[in-house]
Amino acid sequence: MEKSLSAVQGNAESFGPLTPAMFHVLLALAGDDLHGYAILKEVELRTGGKVRLSTGTLYGIIKRLLSDGLIVELRSRPAETDDERRRYYRLTPQGRHVATAEAERMDEILSIARSRNLLKKTRTA
Repeated sequence: MEKSLSAVQGNAESFGPLTPAMFHVLLALAGDDLHGYAILKEVELRTGGKVRLSTGTLYGIIKRLLSDGLIVELRSRPAETDDERRRYYRLTPQGRHVATAEAERMDEILSIARSRNLLKKTRTA
């Protein structure tokens, strides 16, 4: 039975705080459906190489996220010529809400840090 949106949103906080590695995987999947190696590369790219997940760490996280219902493994492939060994993953609605709750939690902490002059008030891209 599918959970209602309000039940999913109310339950999101029970998953946090997430480990940085789990949060990076959810962030990678918030943009696109990806296979394992693409998740590794996306995390590395988005962090400027500061975060590099090992394959063992990644697949442990994937197993946990699948078990918690935050991601699903896709049955279809983006292209017929794609390597059939690749497993693609997608963020579930619950996974998106958990990632959003974690981002909001972190934003609140960073707001406090800024108010204490530990960080600049605004960041430029």
